[in-house]
Amino acid sequence: MNQVTIDLHALRRNMRTIGDWMDSHGASWTVVSKVLCGHHDTLHALHALGVRSVGDSRLMNLQVIREVMPDSEAWYLRLPHLSEIESVVTLSDVSLNSEIEVIKAINEESRRQGKTHRIIIMIELGDLREGILPGSLVKFYEQVFDLSNIDVLGIGANLGCLAGAVPNIDQLMQLALYRELLELKFNHRMPVISAGSSSVLPMLQDGVVPKSINHFRIGESLFLGTDLIRGGTLEGLRDDVVLVEAEIAEIKKKSLVPLCETTDDMSPFVSVVNEDISPGQRGYRALVTIGQLDTDVLGLTPVDPDFQIAGASSDITVVNLGDSAHGLEVGDTIKFRVSYSALLRLMNDKYIAKTPVPGVLQFVEEVAGGYDSNVPPTIVGLARFGSGGKETYQ
Repeated sequence: MNQVTIDLHALRRNMRTIGDWMDSHGASWTVVSKVLCGHHDTLHALHALGVRSVGDSRLMNLQVIREVMPDSEAWYLRLPHLSEIESVVTLSDVSLNSEIEVIKAINEESRRQGKTHRIIIMIELGDLREGILPGSLVKFYEQVFDLSNIDVLGIGANLGCLAGAVPNIDQLMQLALYRELLELKFNHRMPVISAGSSSVLPMLQDGVVPKSINHFRIGESLFLGTDLIRGGTLEGLRDDVVLVEAEIAEIKKKSLVPLCETTDDMSPFVSVVNEDISPGQRGYRALVTIGQLDTDVLGLTPVDPDFQIAGASSDITVVNLGDSAHGLEVGDTIKFRVSYSALLRLMNDKYIAKTPVPGVLQFVEEVAGGYDSNVPPTIVGLARFGSGGKETYQ
């Protein structure tokens, strides 16, 4: 059986560790659940762990979040598009924005729904994704503060999400100065600078993130433990929250190099290059029943360090096992760690089972029994600070 396993105990460990980092910094954070693709059971487990602020970029996923976590604050993390403004306002409490036309449309829809919608205005700091240019800040903000059903929480930025721009202290200090400028210019308190992401966590560990950066949006490091700057796993986090198990359909000793002429143009997928294999070399090969249709095979790493992915087609991945079959037989499974891109495609794949371990109902009972009744579960995000966090957000 092919399945993605989600170790809820490991997830709990990462939640607590990142929560401790946030508390030490005096920051709040939102769990970015995009990679879960609306997976009901994992969202249920997050809710049991005390998560009260969740961000996603798909409205269908936000609908599931509303059903599973009705008391949670929902962030819409993709720039709102005009054709979906009604759903954005219905399903989310906070959205990230960079177009005045869209913000005005959100204001009108919020007025129709009798709501106040909170926004973070994104600023371009070099990754060349969403965000207004710093030189346009004052003119842009002149148009938003008087909108009747919009609450401007503050400013934000994305780094490392498109061009791989590495966050640095100067960029984060710029954001602090931009907020100070806008607050003085318009005499309007903006409590939030939402510029923290998984890519900023290494700086947070090193103690160099300015205190003014007080909101983080964390997804990849929570679920995979990834250190996006230095590589590997962040100290204190587990990298085995998510594994994929793929069933062996064939296992045989074969040549490890093709026995005929080859061309890169024949395969529709990027080839895996194994440079340490010699001509004529033989070894055991296992064929497992997941492929490029299911995931980004280049983002799979066998848990057993002796194994090596040799290549993949749409439905089959070939794994070199070495000089031994390691006791494996047809019907057994091989476990892989996953990259973010591999996990995203797996969770969106209707052909792969997603299995929380332990079962989510058992886990929820464990969590409920593990807390002191006088101590509430950890709450992340802005929800604990009241409407918009205007009065008490630090």
